[in-house]
Amino acid sequence: MKKLIVATMATGIMLGAATVATAAETLLLSSWLPPKHPVVASIIKPWIAAVEAESGGELKIRILPKPLGAPPAHYDLAKDGVADITYGVHGYQPGRFKLTAATELPFLGDSAEDVSVAYWRVYKKHLESVNEHEGTVLLGLMSHGPGVIHNNVRAINSVADMKGLKFRVGGGVAGNAAKALGVTAMLASATKNYEMLSSGVADGTFLPTESIKSFKLTKLLSHATTVPGGLYNTSFFLTMNPAKFDSLSAENQAALMRTSGESFARIAGKGWDKHDALGQAAMDAAGIETINASDAFVAEIQAATNHLEADWIATANGLGVDGAAVMADLRAEIAKVAAE
Repeated sequence: MKKLIVATMATGIMLGAATVATAAETLLLSSWLPPKHPVVASIIKPWIAAVEAESGGELKIRILPKPLGAPPAHYDLAKDGVADITYGVHGYQPGRFKLTAATELPFLGDSAEDVSVAYWRVYKKHLESVNEHEGTVLLGLMSHGPGVIHNNVRAINSVADMKGLKFRVGGGVAGNAAKALGVTAMLASATKNYEMLSSGVADGTFLPTESIKSFKLTKLLSHATTVPGGLYNTSFFLTMNPAKFDSLSAENQAALMRTSGESFARIAGKGWDKHDALGQAAMDAAGIETINASDAFVAEIQAATNHLEADWIATANGLGVDGAAVMADLRAEIAKVAAE
């Protein structure tokens, strides 16, 4: 009888060990946007589902209930191993990422999917070797949809119309474009929009249409001006702690990378485009007047911001990258993706 009990216990221990050995690996992702925000609901969650499906359920990613730091801290949260995976805006850390601004320049494209997929392809071809994402495993890049000029004072169809108004802007090219246009710009993350507009600290903001709905800003704005190809775009990263990546099984590493990169860019771009359309519909329903920038206004913007691309090319050249070739390839890839 004792031998039977011992044998039974040994079998149970072995089965338990086998269960542990085959248990799914779980990664923790810090998210600084609300759970219902499109970035989370329509980009991060679908990507997680794709990773889990590709791994056969052997790799799971759990979004933490609260962010582990402020939005600008998220790159270093992954680098330092505080979180396994994070996402964020390159421009929230001015001066740190110099080459990612290529995809933020004015007039690049009207579809986040086209720009995001093209961005990844050009990054792999031209920019990866500079290793700006040193200290992490870069899983993906994306761009939101075309940046729009929003405010609660008056219709804007010239540079002169913007004078005297205070705008909340993100970092990167959005902030530089605002300065070039002579706008009083206040640098703050997108999560600060409601507070700044409702309190009167800001009269307007630079955002894609998606954000007007997702940040519940429809009652705080009355006018919007769209610019063909966008006044700017915003570059985002999705990145991972390298030690945690190395700890994964080879099979799970491969599954993760197969569903990242261009696959992630495609998921992200589709999500942004869907919610830009929903955002515009919400703006229309709220009575926000949306106008397209006139040819004269577009010419004013071009004249004021042309130096931004020239400056970026000079920066890229200084880092050993052919900046003019990058921009030519980026535009060609955007057109190619649009035609696919």
